[in-house]
Amino acid sequence: MAQKKLTKKTLMKSFHHWYYGNLTCFSQEHMQTFGYLTSMLPIVEELYDNKEDQARSMQTYTAFFNTEPQLGALIVGITAGLEEARANGSEEVDDETINGLRAGLMGPVAGIGDSLVVGTLIPVILGIALGLSTGGSPIGAIFYIVVWNLLAYLGMKFAYFKGYELGDKAVEFLVGAQGQAIRKAVSIVGGMVVGGVAATWVSVKTSFQLGNAKHPYLVLQDKLDAVYPGFLTALFIVFCWWLMAKKNISPIKVMLLLVVIAFIGVLVGFFNPGLSY
Repeated sequence: MAQKKLTKKTLMKSFHHWYYGNLTCFSQEHMQTFGYLTSMLPIVEELYDNKEDQARSMQTYTAFFNTEPQLGALIVGITAGLEEARANGSEEVDDETINGLRAGLMGPVAGIGDSLVVGTLIPVILGIALGLSTGGSPIGAIFYIVVWNLLAYLGMKFAYFKGYELGDKAVEFLVGAQGQAIRKAVSIVGGMVVGGVAATWVSVKTSFQLGNAKHPYLVLQDKLDAVYPGFLTALFIVFCWWLMAKKNISPIKVMLLLVVIAFIGVLVGFFNPGLSY
């Protein structure tokens, strides 16, 4: 019996299903499960001719799944390789093996992906885009859209096919000591990048002062700058982090809270919006 081998066309179709549909029918109950199902459908249809075998194989991928979508393409590629091995009669690959691998990789891949993509790559690209947007130029927005989509597509494609190539060999690397070291290193770099972007593009200053408007004897911002330049900026950034990381408040609610703080601050004279009428 000839060995079954997935064609490049089928693998590309599976990859595109994940690229475009990793958040298909996203919900708190299923997260990325249905996106995973759509990406595995071309694989299963090519490997199995019998509808019953296809249904039985697809049932494997109905389990809960959620990870960082870009680097998560690696897991989809790995399971495509494992499904190919199962279709060829490998006794070492069954439902439990595949689901155990998926469950075991979700966390490590999410940790690396969130630090590398969300915490490092996106802030760097955004920082460059903000610089290009100075003066209201649309070049910054165009730059971000083109560069991000290009990097995301090529990066996810590389991860998918590398996962298919490596199969279960990638598991030991991602969940072992090397994977932990990578996650820690990337997290540190990501924190530095986010801090640098925040310090460059966020500026919070107070207009509070005591005394005559023309000759005040206390200008709070000058005193703060003399002791700790950027103190209010750092304070607000740490405050936002505390709300989201420690209190689990959504970013939208945090932004609304900042609007309220800014509004009240302007009313009492603590902030000056710099508007003239």
